[in-house]
Amino acid sequence: MQKYETKEANEAFLLSLSLFNENLDAKEYIKKLYAISNQIKDNYFIFKIPKKSGGTRTIYAPNYTLKYIQKQISEKLLKERYISKYAKAYYKGATLKENALVHKNKAVLLKLDIENFFENITFSHVYEEVFYIYPENVRVLFTNLCLYDDYLPQGAPTSPYISNIIMRDFDEKIGKWCLQKKISYTRYSDDLTFSGDFEPNEVIKKVKEELFKKHFKINKKKIHVIKNHSQQRVTGVVVNKKIQVSKSYRKEIRKEMYYIKKYGIESHLEKIHSQTKPQKYLQSLSGKISYVLMINKEDKEFQRYKQEIDKIKKQKR
Repeated sequence: MQKYETKEANEAFLLSLSLFNENLDAKEYIKKLYAISNQIKDNYFIFKIPKKSGGTRTIYAPNYTLKYIQKQISEKLLKERYISKYAKAYYKGATLKENALVHKNKAVLLKLDIENFFENITFSHVYEEVFYIYPENVRVLFTNLCLYDDYLPQGAPTSPYISNIIMRDFDEKIGKWCLQKKISYTRYSDDLTFSGDFEPNEVIKKVKEELFKKHFKINKKKIHVIKNHSQQRVTGVVVNKKIQVSKSYRKEIRKEMYYIKKYGIESHLEKIHSQTKPQKYLQSLSGKISYVLMINKEDKEFQRYKQEIDKIKKQKR
């Protein structure tokens, strides 16, 4: 990227990326790109969604134009960047099952969480570790286009890729250290999972040290040590002796299937006082069943449920 040394060369590079889904002449294109980057807050819609664990999560949804720009940056500049093999989220082919398999049937499971992960990825992180290969003005431009108020926004298409790039060195250092200790390690976004036969406090100490170097810290409320005599879950997947969705999740689906077959879909929805339309409800239930089968495709019971739901969906068209 060192060839982009002049203003003209930099602008030619930006134009080559086709960051807008509209026809603009070169002058308008560059002017609009910098205008958006300089007024980035005006290009987001902000809302909150409930967390399963309680509380809310703030989502920053870019408007159509910024989202398109960010998608182009993701596709053309970020997707091909190297990430650690220990990162198990935010790339093509990544699955919850792949993350869970690493930790199957282990004596000890340690689960850690990085506190305010996206909010603590700041301008300096992105500027110095992601876009460092570009000349100064392009580097600043790309960094501004991917941030909101000096941090990585949850909801921007660029944020997942950037987070994996930022965490690459950490993942490699921790992964190498764990390999020497015969400990399995994976990171799924801000969830760090360790398994094997080890002393948890030693791992926690090492992780704290390495996170501190990157200006992160562990969420003290989310430190979980689980022995194999209890149910061990990794990103929602049970990993004790076989990989499986939790009993409670499967039990809920069985219950729904039972009532649908007993009363019919319309009567069932009426009995549970649901305003959801039958097709939408069936689509949601089908997604839950598919999730079970993604984790364990040999589950005959849920294969049958899948067939039954598909049949009902066809009848309701």
